[in-house]
Order: sequence, then C-alpha cells, then structure tokens
Amino acid sequence: MIILDKLSKSFNGIKVLDDLNIKFEDKKITVVIGRSGGGKSVMLKHIIGLMQPDSGRVLINGLDINLLKKKELNELRKKFGMVFQDGALLDSLNVFENVAFPLRRHMKISENEIKKKVFSVLEDVGLEGHDKKMPSEISGGMRKRVGVARALILNPEIMLFDEPTTGLDPIMSDVINNLIISMHDKFNFTGIIISHDIAGAYKTGDIIAMLYDGKIIEYGPSEDFKNSVNPVVKQFVSGSMTGPISI
Repeated sequence: MIILDKLSKSFNGIKVLDDLNIKFEDKKITVVIGRSGGGKSVMLKHIIGLMQPDSGRVLINGLDINLLKKKELNELRKKFGMVFQDGALLDSLNVFENVAFPLRRHMKISENEIKKKVFSVLEDVGLEGHDKKMPSEISGGMRKRVGVARALILNPEIMLFDEPTTGLDPIMSDVINNLIISMHDKFNFTGIIISHDIAGAYKTGDIIAMLYDGKIIEYGPSEDFKNSVNPVVKQFVSGSMTGPISI
C-alpha cells in the first residue's frame, strides 16, 4: 500500500533522510524504531504529505502523492488516521466533541448518527462514560485513547501512530499497545508506529524496521529482528552506550 522510494530530505544542509527505501505492507503493523532526532517523524510527515522530499517518491496505492493537487491530496488524507504523541486534543472541547470533530468536518450525517458512532468508538477504546469530561480532567493514558478514538472515527485504511506510549508508565504503555492490537484486529487497517518502546514494538509489530543515518538498516518480522546480528541494531535494542552508535 505505501512505498517510500529513494526518499531524501535535508534541513540546513544536514541530511535527515538519505535515499530511504521501505515498503509498508497492506493490513499489517510496521513499527519504525530509531534514535531521537533520527528522522522518524520527518518520514511520517512525508507519508501524509505534510512535507515534500528533496528527491524520491511517496507511493500510496501506486499514486505519487507529491504529484497530486491540493484537493486530491486532501481527499487522500481522509484515508488516514493519525495519533499524535500528546493526543493533540482540542482543550476547549470535551471528549465527545473531540472524537466527533472529524465527523462534523467531513461527513453530512445526523446528530443521532454522530452520537451512535462516537459512543461506539469510545466503548471500543474503553472510555464509555467519560464523554463529557474535558481533556484537562483525564489522565495522559486516557488522552491517548481519546486520540485513538478520534483517529478511528472515519474508519481509515491507514493509521499512523507517532510515539503512542511516550510519557506513559509501563502499565499504561501496555494498555495502549494492547489497544492498538485490538483495534487493528477490529478495523483491519495498515498501521505505522514510530516508537522507542522496544518491548511494545515486539508486541505490536508484524514487521519492525530501524531507521539509522537516514536509511532503513534492518527490516523484517519481529522474530527475525530480535535475532539481528547488525551491531547497530543490537546496541539500540539493548540500550547499551557501548557500540557503533556514537553518543
């Protein structure tokens, strides 16, 4: 479904993506790991068309999105759901209205239909009964779940998760990882997760890829990734300060 072909991007002469090649398989979850500031979020922004590459292509269902007109790109983006690091909730809206926002923006349906869809997805993410609370009244883990609910409300073909467990304790991180798995089982989307959470990557990912020095240096099923002999991968996964990755 999604192919990044020889994708390159530089900022102020510093190359962040360097002829990057990766394929995100249809209906599977791919977890991309790598160092902070290593270009993972930049890669994600290219996939959804928020950034233009210096060279290379982003292909979605065979379409090079950088050749699309603005209206065509906006239509394509309706196929995406995105979960941001902090949930990115609208502070002035309660949980219900945050989740309903995409429906009101993109669909002409009745208020009863909106209520039915919102309450259904809130139940999916374990937030039934919290619809009237404001973002300031709920925990970080709950805000993440609201973000997941809002991203799923239009039943997207592709889900992007930018560091979904950042800032959460290990127990809540496991809750979010299990939520991603259960939602994938139900909605059958193509998932891309950007993460530092190695345990979570092994749990959620059908495929794991490592981005390093602007390139994908390892790619494969979770079990194969665990047994990688690449010294960069081994150092990153073990969290050791000793190895080829400079501090």
